Amino acid sequence: MITRTDIIDSETFTQRRPEWRQQILALKKTRRIALGPDVTLYFENRATLLWQIQEMLYIEKGGEEQIDDELAAYAPLEPNGKELVATVMIEIADPVLRAQKLAQLGHFEFSLILRFAGHILNGMPEDDMDRTNENGKTSSVHFIRWSFTPQQVLDFQLPNIDVIIECIHSRYKEKTILSPRVHESLKSDFKL
Repeated sequence: MITRTDIIDSETFTQRRPEWRQQILALKKTRRIALGPDVTLYFENRATLLWQIQEMLYIEKGGEEQIDDELAAYAPLEPNGKELVATVMIEIADPVLRAQKLAQLGHFEFSLILRFAGHILNGMPEDDMDRTNENGKTSSVHFIRWSFTPQQVLDFQLPNIDVIIECIHSRYKEKTILSPRVHESLKSDFKL
């Protein structure tokens, strides 16, 4: 897991930031999935999460006091070698339309499944907070985990298989097949 010892000081980060940013942007292209017109999944790994922590420290300039908060928010999302973890964004530009759609997507965080090689894995949201409020309105940001058995890890590693991300929410039924490039990138999240 990412710890304080992984964080570099702000001066060093500022110097390295342009090059590191280009590397992260290239990596994120292989870990981004559009699911229908309004949802995007960004699969996280150690590099993307460490970048996020460093970037938040850089932008907010909270100093030493901010480090523990950023670690608490992002370090637990690091995949443990037998799972995939994604930040899921409901992205609707128009604020009125966004509010209307979010109000219709209560408990969206329980509706994302992963299908491959005969397996169906239900995504589980992070339990740090309830992402659907008492009125049934969901958040526009969710953190979802898919946990794998050892056999599922092996089967996910197979070449030329279809890996499908699907939303089964009654108000947002969408699915997409991961490109071979994304599938290949996500294979590196597992420790066999």
